[in-house]
Amino acid sequence: MLRHVVFVIEFKVGAKAFLAADLDQVVDYALDLKHFHETSHDVPVVPVLVATEARAVTVQAAMDAAVPNLFLPMRCTPETLRRGIALALELAEGPAIDPEVWVRGRYKPTPTIVEAAMALYARHDVADISRSDAANLGQTSGFISQVITQAREQGRKAICFVTGVPGAGKTLVGLDVATRSTNAEAELHAVYLSGNGPLVQVLQEALARDRVRREKEQGRALGIGEARRQVKSFIQNVHHFRDDGLANTAPPVDHVAIFDEAQRAWNREQTASFMQRKRGQAGFDLSEPEFLISCLDRHPAWAVVVCLVGNGQEINTGEAGIAEWLGSVERRFPEWEVYVSPELGQGDATVAELKAKVQARKKLHEIPSLHLATSVRSFRSERYSEFVNRLLDLDVEGAKALLPEATARFPLHVTRDLAAAKAWLRARARGSERYGIVVSSEAQRLRPHAIDVRVKVDPVHWFLAGKEDTRSSYYLEDVATEFQVQGLELDWTCVVWDGDLRHAGNAWTHHSFIGDRWTKIHKGDRRAYLVNAYRVLLTRARQGTVIVVPQGDDADPTRAPAFYDPVYDYLRSVGVPELTMPFR
Repeated sequence: MLRHVVFVIEFKVGAKAFLAADLDQVVDYALDLKHFHETSHDVPVVPVLVATEARAVTVQAAMDAAVPNLFLPMRCTPETLRRGIALALELAEGPAIDPEVWVRGRYKPTPTIVEAAMALYARHDVADISRSDAANLGQTSGFISQVITQAREQGRKAICFVTGVPGAGKTLVGLDVATRSTNAEAELHAVYLSGNGPLVQVLQEALARDRVRREKEQGRALGIGEARRQVKSFIQNVHHFRDDGLANTAPPVDHVAIFDEAQRAWNREQTASFMQRKRGQAGFDLSEPEFLISCLDRHPAWAVVVCLVGNGQEINTGEAGIAEWLGSVERRFPEWEVYVSPELGQGDATVAELKAKVQARKKLHEIPSLHLATSVRSFRSERYSEFVNRLLDLDVEGAKALLPEATARFPLHVTRDLAAAKAWLRARARGSERYGIVVSSEAQRLRPHAIDVRVKVDPVHWFLAGKEDTRSSYYLEDVATEFQVQGLELDWTCVVWDGDLRHAGNAWTHHSFIGDRWTKIHKGDRRAYLVNAYRVLLTRARQGTVIVVPQGDDADPTRAPAFYDPVYDYLRSVGVPELTMPFR
């Protein structure tokens, strides 16, 4: 810090060139201060890269047009650093910074789920990596840890249900509980389980790579294969855990199991069908929740199940919902203690009835801290997910009223031009901020725009590979669907809307492309899944979103403008602004 400017200086000792990755690194540091350090929000921040062995270049200082009070990264050598600092001080405006006030400013980070997982796996506390003002993550995690301690000391079994709005940090709570509850020396093991295959793959690979990196920094060698093996004992696909429970009737090594997106577990019909067709389990007649609880119930002394419950994001056929978990406890495990948030199953008569039955046995405990009410994914806007809900619920006036607040710091635009949307993503992203295109899995008629949902995308490459990798989201060639992105996020997203979900008057119409034409979807659950797919897609961004509604083509009956124009008109009617040049 110097006078009225904060300088972020990254020295690359021995570097002979200004590498793009190094420039991204120093910009990331500057953005971290700008976004998450409260006394750096409104002061000039200057990222400076110093390559100690590079040939001197002309030092230039310029403000970033897209981010207030942020400079474009400066390239300096040791000889030109003084000149660079002087140029920035001349260009920047503002009052002098009080060093003591600046240092006391609170740091309130909102990491991506991948960044958070790496920090938690490295034994950081969730309170250190989350915005304590926006979510009670530490309080929620702390209460569950108390339940686990009491269960272990008193020889009890318990199940906890954590609810929350999309992006509120349920997965962070689950990962934090898993790390807190794992102690090999004390023979205490916990496992984080998810049926979301892409999420599991991305987290496993990210944690393994980070573990190798940290060991190398400590002067120790760890092969990537061994790191992956270690991580897979901590984060697993729930279906692998289930299959192990089928193959071995002994209690699992884990006394604590955290099930993410628990409402997506399979119902009895779906589970029985799969077991009989794929696993040769004739006569299998349990739902997935009932079987999974039974695996933990094999422990003679104690066990704890933690269910992380999302709302409005069921996107697969056969998903049981939360009632099946409660019903399983009520039917088969009457001695288990049940801890729920007051918001669990609000408006669901079946859930309310089941809660009442458990309460009658004095086994139900309502705990307010088990609900996470504030989204921390879109750190620029805590109300954005609520706006999306109103938009998809066709609450025109509600969406229109909320839009100004939801998008005050979260850019949201609509356009008919995919090329313009791609240019906007590239223009807005800074440093290593990740951007990509997301579409519905039913979006079968985007192929004229070089978007083919049938092309298999590897989520590890899409979410973790760098800008130079054609398989990464950065390249804007491969697209991800709701199945690849649920539970994960990007900084900036482009959502391309196809003719599967159409706006007609005061209702949505739902369509699936079969053969050579669109057909209407009539089943209620499949219609809900399609709307929820768009709910997932529209809430994947942390910093901003552009929606592309194609123009359609009068010469192509499968892409008639009538499929798309009403959607565009609806978005404009609630106030979503048109993307214009130059980008703002």
